[in-house]
Amino acid sequence: QPGASPGFAERVRQHKVRLEWVRAEPAGLRGAVRVLNLAYEKVVSVRYTLNGWASCAEAAATYQPPGPADGITDRFAFLLPLGAAAAAETALEFAVRYRVAGAEYWDNNEGKNYRLRGRQRVPPAAGP
Repeated sequence: QPGASPGFAERVRQHKVRLEWVRAEPAGLRGAVRVLNLAYEKVVSVRYTLNGWASCAEAAATYQPPGPADGITDRFAFLLPLGAAAAAETALEFAVRYRVAGAEYWDNNEGKNYRLRGRQRVPPAAGP
């Protein structure tokens, strides 16, 4: 989880937006993003694909009060509704977009996008 790594707060200050954490859930991929508070009005979203960018979708992230205790960043939460694709062996790629004060900032994992691969769950073997 990127938010738990050393220097995370400094990376948010430097790049304006950073993925904080993600986790797979039955409803899809849930996560949080941290952004530098540059203006009151801001829009955070996650652009994602399940087919190598042949097509993509975008999910809005929502502000999560109260903000982090640092006083200079805001946290936004998102849910990528993957449905059956989450259970299949599908590759998910995504990047985070932050629009504020007429500017746009991206966190695309240093140009590599964030990538996760689904695995089908194997039921436990039946006992003898």
